[in-house]
Amino acid sequence: MTFAKSLESVLIPLGAILFALVLFGLFCAFAGANPVEVYHSIYRAAFGQWSSWQNTLIRASPLMLSALCTALPARLGLVVIGNEGALVLGGLGAIIAGLSLGESLPPWGVQTAMALLGMVFGGVWIALVGFLRHYRGVNETISSLLMNYIAIALLNHLVEGPMRDPSSLNKPSTFPLAVLNRLPDLPGTRIHYGLIYGLVACILAYILIQRTPFGFAARTTGGNIRAAQMAGLPVGRLILIICFLAGSCAGLAGMVEVAAVHGRANQSLNVGYGYGGILVAFVARHNPLAAALVSVLLGGILASGGILQRVHDLPDATVLVFQGLVFLVVLFSESLYQKEGV
Repeated sequence: MTFAKSLESVLIPLGAILFALVLFGLFCAFAGANPVEVYHSIYRAAFGQWSSWQNTLIRASPLMLSALCTALPARLGLVVIGNEGALVLGGLGAIIAGLSLGESLPPWGVQTAMALLGMVFGGVWIALVGFLRHYRGVNETISSLLMNYIAIALLNHLVEGPMRDPSSLNKPSTFPLAVLNRLPDLPGTRIHYGLIYGLVACILAYILIQRTPFGFAARTTGGNIRAAQMAGLPVGRLILIICFLAGSCAGLAGMVEVAAVHGRANQSLNVGYGYGGILVAFVARHNPLAAALVSVLLGGILASGGILQRVHDLPDATVLVFQGLVFLVVLFSESLYQKEGV
C-alpha cells in the first residue's frame, strides 16, 4: 500500500467522524442544548475518569465481536448486516448450555461450553446467509437483515414461552445462570473478561485475513470472484467458512452479554450492539485491528447516553442519532476514495 493510500485510509474516516460531530452539534443546538457542553459531557462520561473508562470498555467488548460479523465477509465482497440476529442466537445458545450443564462441570468448563455453543449458533446463522448467497443467488444484505427479525422473534418466543422463568414477571427471562458460571471481572475492575475475548478475536481475525494463505484466498475472491473461480479457488467453501467465523464472533458477543452482564437471556440481548457493530466495521474499513479502537470510541458514546439525559435534558436515544449520522457520513465518504487506475 502506497503512502497516499495509507494516508487516505486514515484521513477520510477521521474527516467523516468530524463532519458527523458538526451535524450532531447542529442537532443538539436545535434541541436546545449547547453543543460544546454536550461534547464535554460525552467526553467526561466516556473517558473522564477511571470509572468512565470501565463503562466504556464494558460496552466496547460486544462491539468488537459483532463488528467482525460484518468485517470478515466484507473481505469477500459481501455486505452482511445480520450481526444482531447472530448475537441474539449466540446468547440463546449460551444460556441453553449454561442451564443444561448447571454445576455438573467446573465453572471454566461451563463457560467454555457456553462460548462454543453460542459460537455455533451464531456461526450457523450467518453461514446460512452465505449459503443462500452463493448457491441460490439471494442478496446477502437483504437476507441477513431479515434474519435479524427472525432471530429476535425466536428469542421473544422462547423467553416468553418454553424457557421462561415463572418468577420473571415484568420482564420475561430465562432461568438465571448459576453465579459460579458467570464470567468474572478483571482483577480490581468492573470490566469483564469479554473485553479479552474481543481483543483476542480482533487480533486473530487480522492474522487470519492478512497473514495466511486462507486470508489471501479470501481477499482474492473479494477482489474478483470470477478470477478466483478461474484460478481454481474454492469460492463456495471460502464463503461458508468466512460467514461461519463471522457469525461465531457475533455469537460469542451474545454469550458475553449473557454470562457477564445479564446472567440470563431476555430482551436485553436485543439492545443494538449488533447494529453498532455494523457501524464499527464501516468506520474501521473492515480492518479487525482498527475495529477494536473504533469500538472503544463508540462504546464511550454509548456510555454517555445517561448523562446527556440528566444534564442536558436530551433523550437517552440521542446517542443513537449520533450513531446514525456517523453511519450516513461514513457511507457517503466511501465515494471519496481514489479508485484503482484513476
